[in-house]
Amino acid sequence: QVQVVESGGGLVQAGGSLRLSCAASGRTFSVYDMGWFRQAPGKEREFVAAISNYGYRISYADSVKGRFTISRDNAKNTVYLQMNSLKAEDTAVYYCAARRATIALLTRDYDYWGQGTEVTVSS
Repeated sequence: QVQVVESGGGLVQAGGSLRLSCAASGRTFSVYDMGWFRQAPGKEREFVAAISNYGYRISYADSVKGRFTISRDNAKNTVYLQMNSLKAEDTAVYYCAARRATIALLTRDYDYWGQGTEVTVSS
């Protein structure tokens, strides 16, 4: 199993930037695909971005393409989400998730979830 803990959320003005981090426990981080999801108030949780275990595959939701960048450092057991040009509609709780590496689409089937970090974008 793996445990993940998010950090880096906060309050930012529209047009600003934030970088979220997700630290994973264990010594086998490189066997996990990692994803970021978000849930806005009153809405269902949605996919944001994901990266395969060695970073060869990356996927983004259309709503964040060109603004968000996902990356990972397997030596530090950490995945990042760089968020630029933030909009009010990016306001949500952001969750980090992990799954054992698979060739399946990166957008689903995650087994391990963090508690979330809140991002608020003021307009």
